[in-house]
Amino acid sequence: MRYRRHVLVCIQHREGGGKPACGDRGGCEILTAVEKLLIRHPDPDVAVTGTMCLGPCFDGPNAVVYPEGTWLTELTAADASRLVGE
Repeated sequence: MRYRRHVLVCIQHREGGGKPACGDRGGCEILTAVEKLLIRHPDPDVAVTGTMCLGPCFDGPNAVVYPEGTWLTELTAADASRLVGE
């Protein structure tokens, strides 16, 4: 199936020091908020996927939206509707 929009949300968890991790900074809550939004307002043209590290850890929580290739940083669960394109 081809989707009009595919949202990838980083939910990476990282034990110990080093770089911050999106999952530890709200990435999991963002993914849950997007999934709940799509349950309440189904859109068969939108897919959401939790993913491991997208790269820009210090700017997270992060997501990338395709096919636009739009990167979104410093997200919160309140950004769910923006991620699915409402």
